[in-house]
Amino acid sequence: MGDLQYAQWRKSTYSTDNGNCVEVTANLPGLVAVRDSKVPAGPVLVVIPAQWSMFLSGLKGG
Repeated sequence: MGDLQYAQWRKSTYSTDNGNCVEVTANLPGLVAVRDSKVPAGPVLVVIPAQWSMFLSGLKGG
């Protein structure tokens, strides 16, 4: 896994303020990291951009 020290996390614009969100970072070359916004120091899922793109396409396609 890459170094997440410089990860810039963001929430989706579709997120609400109820705290049930995921955060994602795409500023790490060759990696996309995803975490639970309620547990920022918790586990992080790290994938390559192609995998993230396929995941998002699957969500959009149902």
